[in-house]
Amino acid sequence: EQTFSSVEEELRYYKDLAEKYKAKLQETQVELEEFQASSRDYEVELETQLKQYETSDRELRSLLGRVQSENDSLQERLSQVQRESTRQVSDLQNQLADVTASREEMHRYIRELEQSNDDLERAKRTTVASLEEFESKLNLAIERNAFLENELDEKEALGFMVQRLKDETRDLKQELMIQQSVHKEEQTPFPDNGTSGLAKLEAAYKARKEAQAAAAASVAGANAVPCTPARSG
Repeated sequence: EQTFSSVEEELRYYKDLAEKYKAKLQETQVELEEFQASSRDYEVELETQLKQYETSDRELRSLLGRVQSENDSLQERLSQVQRESTRQVSDLQNQLADVTASREEMHRYIRELEQSNDDLERAKRTTVASLEEFESKLNLAIERNAFLENELDEKEALGFMVQRLKDETRDLKQELMIQQSVHKEEQTPFPDNGTSGLAKLEAAYKARKEAQAAAAASVAGANAVPCTPARSG
């Protein structure tokens, strides 16, 4: 505790202390006023910033709402796209399976066609060979038939000629018999000009026979059929 030697000293002490506190108070008052002034400025600034923050907050909240709405819309679209993609992938897989099956079926059909084509080629070669053999046999048969027809025509011509010769021989024999009968009855020879009547008859018969042979040869040549050459297929 402070002790004083006199009242004046104590008064002076408290007076100095009061002055000191007064100066301190004034200094503090100035600082307070300065702080209040700066606080008011800072408060105005804070209020301005607060308004700006509130405005920004409203804008950000509105933007957040739009972004959230867009995000929800995008999520829905993404889900739709994923579902559509899944469906398309499934459809493509099914189409691929169908195409693969169709391709395998086509390959099998092509192999069958190739086998059928080979079989047809072999059958064609066999048929062509058989046809050529048949044509060869047919040509031979035609030639043989033509030859036989020739022979038949010649035989018919010879038959006609033989029949005519038989008829003429019969006629000549009858004529000879008549001449001999007449000769016996008359008992007179034919006029002698170097050849007897019998010799004349034989000469006439021989000449007629040669003429008939020449005619038969001419008929046979006219009836001959030329052989048809074999045609290659």
